[in-house]
Parts: sequence; C-alpha cells; structure tokens
Amino acid sequence: MKSLLFDGVGTEPYLAEVAVADPRAGEVLVRMTTAGVCHSDLHVINGDWPFDHRVALGHEGAGIVEAIGDGVSDLTVGEQVVLSWFAPCNTCASCIAGQSWLCQASGAATNGLPDGTTPLTAADGNEVRPYLGVGTFSDYAVVPRSAVVPIPAEVPAAVAALIGCSVTTGVGAVMNTADVRAGQSAVVVGCGGVGQTIIMGLKLVGASTIIAIDLSPDRLETAAEFGATHTLRGDDPELAEKIVAISNGGVDYAFDAIGLAATSARLPDYLKPGGAAVLVGMPARDVEVGFKTWHLVATGKRILGCNYGSSRPQVDFPRIARLYLGGQLPLDKLIGDTIPVAEAPRAIDDLRASTGRRMVVDHSL
Repeated sequence: MKSLLFDGVGTEPYLAEVAVADPRAGEVLVRMTTAGVCHSDLHVINGDWPFDHRVALGHEGAGIVEAIGDGVSDLTVGEQVVLSWFAPCNTCASCIAGQSWLCQASGAATNGLPDGTTPLTAADGNEVRPYLGVGTFSDYAVVPRSAVVPIPAEVPAAVAALIGCSVTTGVGAVMNTADVRAGQSAVVVGCGGVGQTIIMGLKLVGASTIIAIDLSPDRLETAAEFGATHTLRGDDPELAEKIVAISNGGVDYAFDAIGLAATSARLPDYLKPGGAAVLVGMPARDVEVGFKTWHLVATGKRILGCNYGSSRPQVDFPRIARLYLGGQLPLDKLIGDTIPVAEAPRAIDDLRASTGRRMVVDHSL
C-alpha cells in the first residue's frame, strides 16, 4: 500500500510503498477513505514531539472495515468506522473507572499496537510505526478493536474523519472536560480546527457569551459564523480588559486551543472568580507555563487539562455523529479543500500559516 512516511527531524515526508500485515486476534484491518490534516502531525515534523523511528503519518481518519481478526464479533466487513488514535486497553484502573482518555497502557504513545509491535514494514525490510497507532495517511490501517468505532453510513466520509480527532477534542472539551452549562460564558483562544469545534460545542450547550480570539480575520469571520458572539484579535494590547468588560467581570471558562506558553499563561486573566482555564491545544513536550499561584488560590480559579476532549470514543463518536445528522453540529462547514495523499505534506506545512478551513485527504484521489 501507499503510505506517507517521515524519517525524522531534518527530513521531509514522502510517499512510499509499505507492507501491511493481516489482522491478528483482536485486530481490525480498515481501508482508509479519508484523513484530516491536523496540527499534531506538524508537531512531529517540527520536532516538538521527537521519535527515534520511522513513522507513517496521520492520526485523524475514517474508513471501511476490510477484514476482521479472530475474536472480533461485533463488527461487519463493509461498515463505516472512525479510528480513535488513543485506543484504550479497557483493563487499567483509569479505563475501569470510565476514564479511558487517561489510559496508561494504550499503544498510542509508542506509535504502535498495544503489545508494542507494528503491522507495517518498509520496502527496505525495516519496521514502520503508525503514528499514534493508526497512521491514517496510509491506504490501510491495522488497529486494535478498541480503536474502531462504527458510525452511520449517512455521515459523509470527510465529516467522519474529523470526528476522529479535532471535533471530538473540541466538543469534548466543552461537554466533558469543562461541562459548560447553558447561560455560561467562555473565551476561545485560537480558532483553527479545534477552536472552531469548541465554539460549535459552546453554541450547542447554550453558552450565552462566546468570545473568539485569533490573529486571522478569516478565522474570526468563520468563528462568528459558527456561534461566536464577539471576536477580538489576539494581539490587541487591551485584550484582557475587553474580555472582562464584555463578560461583565470575566468568563466562566477560557479555552486555549493553541498550546503555546504565551497563550496558556494569560487564561486566568480572562476568568471571573471561580472560573476555569481549559488547556486543549497540544504544546511541545518541554513547554512550561508560569501562573501567579496566590491569585489562583485567592480567587478559586482552576486549571483543567484536556486530553482528547476527555472522551470515550465508543460513546462520543456516535453521539457526535447523531448530533451532526440531527443538524445540531454543522461539521461539514469545517471542511475546506479535499486533496490526494500526495499533497498532504504541503497541507501539513500550510498549517503554519493558520488560515483556511480543515483540509481532508481523500484516499480515492
């Protein structure tokens, strides 16, 4: 099969032929139909998250069940599925407690299957590890059953792909991590793919004031289309003062959808007493942020970490799909250009410009 490979910092992604193994017991072979172009792949290319092995890029995607390994009895060949890049073990203490997004035994961190192996082999005979255990810029993926979530065939493949990461992260940050209630207020810093879905989630739950922050006029315009009640530029020298004035004393929740130290550090300034800052955007691994702890203690403000929208994919993916089909989440409006996998390296690089809507790779092109 064709796969988009990356050999390490200082090299460029490239298309190559890769062999994929048959699914073993408890595994599923998925023919990829679509894959989203997401910042997490850019983090790998930039060296923010370095690896010492060759990876098959891509972590957000959907496809069709092609083959099923022994012991998998609840899937059907030919049904549409979304891949979860954080396949839980379902046996550790976090999973048993219903917090699968905190699973410590997932193969995602090692870019492989739960047992530490990889189903991919390059033409030179060396192993290739699927990024975050899925490698969605490849024609096929072999993944554990826990990484496969069936959704209705009526959901367009491009929308299904985005449910696999950005949409679940953004909507989950609102509904799961923060548990925002109707009538509450929020600010969203960064209106890229995840930021836009945070805004959609806030509108869905009935937030009364939604303030969008970005440097891109196009993204701010899109944020208003998706539900933002106010838009402000991130380089405004009076940004905090304006947020506090708009929200009559500070917002209930401040979401950082970027993951930079500079944006995360300012979140408490936007909050009312008792409010919560939600760190959603993924930073480089060594990023540190300083907060004035006395202020946090005195005002009861909180800092919440958000991994994958605190989601349980087997529950949340179908729920999001139903919300889309019911017209409550217009996820198709997130999609910009549809491209072949050969153009994925350019699309990943374009993420640095922070413009436009979500690009989607169509594996049939």
